[in-house]
Amino acid sequence: MSRIGRQPIAVPSGVTATIAGSVFKVKGPKGELTVPFNRDLTVKQDGDQILVERPDDRQDHRALHGLTRTLVANAIQGVSDGFTINLELRGVGYRAKLTGKNLEMTIGYSHPVIIEPPVGVTFTVPEPTKIDVTGIDKQLVGQVAANVRRVRKPDAYHGKGVRFLGQKIALKAGKAGATGAKGKK
Repeated sequence: MSRIGRQPIAVPSGVTATIAGSVFKVKGPKGELTVPFNRDLTVKQDGDQILVERPDDRQDHRALHGLTRTLVANAIQGVSDGFTINLELRGVGYRAKLTGKNLEMTIGYSHPVIIEPPVGVTFTVPEPTKIDVTGIDKQLVGQVAANVRRVRKPDAYHGKGVRFLGQKIALKAGKAGATGAKGKK
């Protein structure tokens, strides 16, 4: 039995969940999300808990069991609390600011990089070197944060670039100050 799939999901107060066919809909104070799931699985509500069950122990059912439970749990957490991913800019002169809803970053290119958030995602800039990506859909928030990071990934020699907050970058050793045969006399 799947250890993740068999765990019940608690539905907090203020969140309403409905199951229609093979679609799970959840509505909360932050918004509304829809999670489609495989029709072989059963998602049912038991009081203030959601249970995900599978019909048998086939490999595909076992794989979908934990996945479906996690997607439903993420939807419930998203509409009640939301998700935030924190990014930081490292480098001399690297900074970010909001221009309306858009994120404008100066990160070493000859021009500022402007990123427009998709629907359901917002940017906040608490400090010029910190960016917060916030939304209710965990997958969308993670994808947008990865897209922002992809504009200037941290380089392996100096560590400059956009990184997740607290991310450790293993720096490569640069050239040793070796003087070749021509350098010595």
